[in-house]
Amino acid sequence: MLCKTRGIVLHAIPYNDKYSIIYMYTEAFGRASYLVARSRGKKSTVSKALFMPFSVLEMEVEHLNKRDLHRIRETKLCYPLTELFCNPVKNVLALFLSEVLFRVVKDTEPDQRLFDFLYESIRLLEYADEGVANFHLVFLLRLLHYLGIYPNADSFAAGCYFDMQNGVFVDRIPMHRHYLNREESHVFARLLKISFENMALYSFSRQDRVGIINRIVEYYRLHLPEFPEIKSLSVMQSLFD
Repeated sequence: MLCKTRGIVLHAIPYNDKYSIIYMYTEAFGRASYLVARSRGKKSTVSKALFMPFSVLEMEVEHLNKRDLHRIRETKLCYPLTELFCNPVKNVLALFLSEVLFRVVKDTEPDQRLFDFLYESIRLLEYADEGVANFHLVFLLRLLHYLGIYPNADSFAAGCYFDMQNGVFVDRIPMHRHYLNREESHVFARLLKISFENMALYSFSRQDRVGIINRIVEYYRLHLPEFPEIKSLSVMQSLFD
């Protein structure tokens, strides 16, 4: 069945000498995998160069529900991504965040709210001039809403501890080791107010930024047991030395 949909590239791996598998999050089908030829003629309507992490594509696809791999008939970029591909900072952020999405977004049912969030976030990253160093922090925290594991920010009170295992602020040290001390909890509560609109107003040292992202990744791992090591994390952290 031929269908038109928008899709966001998450990951690509070689399938054999002739084809690659492109993992995408699509508007019409949720997560889906497509078989794409690794070398195409000049007249091809499917350009391999389009399938960079975080590319946002308009596609005509052959989609059969009983298949694991589908085909793309035609594709083009929804909007130019010059900065995302050429700016080294934005490029590494795209690699890191697309790897996270590849690991956590598994649902093959469409979610319009999630797709809209991803679509607009990528567009913002392309055009952002200020606060780019905080973009990944906003993205990862906002994504928690769509995964159903966003912390209870309303439970914060001065001098409390953030219980990472249960996602709430508490007035005493939890009986497990997955918690933030009072100072970290205060910083985290402030961080939960960050957004794409105000991210340029937040300033962190490299040490603080590394600590924050490590804690966010730890939170993901606690609530998503199959969340693996993110290989691009160390590369991303080195950006802001």
